[in-house]
Amino acid sequence: MDTKIAICQKPPVLLDLRATIERTLQSLDEAANAGAKLVVFPEAYLPGYPTWIWRLRPGGDMELGNAIHTELRNNSVDISAGDLNPICEFASKHETVVVIGLHEIDSEFSGTTLFNTVVIIGPDGSILNRHRKLMPTNPERMVWGFGDASGLRVVDTPVGRIGCLICWESYMPLARSALYAQNIDIYVAPTWDCGETWQASMNHIAREGGCWVLSTATALQGSDIPETFPERDRLFKKDEWVNAGDAIVVKPFGGIVAGPLHKEKGILYGTVDPEAARNSRKSLDVAGHYGRSDIFHLKVDRRPMPPVKFVDGNG
Repeated sequence: MDTKIAICQKPPVLLDLRATIERTLQSLDEAANAGAKLVVFPEAYLPGYPTWIWRLRPGGDMELGNAIHTELRNNSVDISAGDLNPICEFASKHETVVVIGLHEIDSEFSGTTLFNTVVIIGPDGSILNRHRKLMPTNPERMVWGFGDASGLRVVDTPVGRIGCLICWESYMPLARSALYAQNIDIYVAPTWDCGETWQASMNHIAREGGCWVLSTATALQGSDIPETFPERDRLFKKDEWVNAGDAIVVKPFGGIVAGPLHKEKGILYGTVDPEAARNSRKSLDVAGHYGRSDIFHLKVDRRPMPPVKFVDGNG
């Protein structure tokens, strides 16, 4: 059965969590009014992907980088403190599944380390899954800690079985395999990557995994960066496209059926049918009859990363 979905690539209010949540709720309202039962947002949408890290001079902008990071930490999401409650309440009220990327600060872990996280919120408002990016890419390691595999899961929703990998995690074959092995219907890839090469990768995954693939970056121009952003005019040109967005929907076994939404600050709509994913795996099921489980074995340690505890060696 076809279900309408929405992929939002509108800009956040960079480094402002409260304002970005308000913008998120506005987009959710627009998508729900259009009949969408699944709404997807980009990587680190709350409160915006740290695109500045690709522009800071290594070793030359340390003070500026530290100042920006402080603002980011103060505007990151603490799930245990209820920072996602407004979005969860919306999902429950409108019986909508929401997938959203965020900077997460875990007060139960350290209260300082940030994680690149994506959550799946169910139509009852509960958080069905929280996945932290396993391997931050290049300068991202100056922003985020390493995630664990506790969220490397596929979960049931009324729209279908959903799993997520963040950006270049989609280039980790074993991470993909871990999702394929869980009867995935919809593979969601919130990202900062875009363009033809990324779209080709999403096509490959749709064919390899026999699943729907939904992906988007954030459509962002220099003029979308708030004036309060430290040294904004040095780091960004107002008229440049920092990211084109390029939201897409790819059908099982490959083929873009919606998008790419290129250089448009809007919402891409499409439809998905879980049964189409399952049917596509008749000839190629890499986690089933085509997987040769008699000779290949994948073990995933899904134990959550424990909080660091101080033990006095003197007893």
